[in-house]
Amino acid sequence: MSDYDDIINLPHHVSEKHPQMTMHQRAAQFAPFAALAGYGTAIEETTRKHVASYDKPVVDDERSDYECYCREKTEILADDM
Repeated sequence: MSDYDDIINLPHHVSEKHPQMTMHQRAAQFAPFAALAGYGTAIEETTRKHVASYDKPVVDDERSDYECYCREKTEILADDM
């Protein structure tokens, strides 16, 4: 005998007071959210300033992944302006 034998065959409860949510409404409960409002914007601005202050000419092969990322991000931001 398991711990749930007394309830395993009970019918599923359907509330008379609260209507069932649609799949879209249920999915929205678990969607990601911005816990730190404005954090992304602050990171982009810092990246833009950092890349703008970086004036040393560098060959693509010598760049670190971070430098390439910063340059790409700045180019994207410049295109949006």
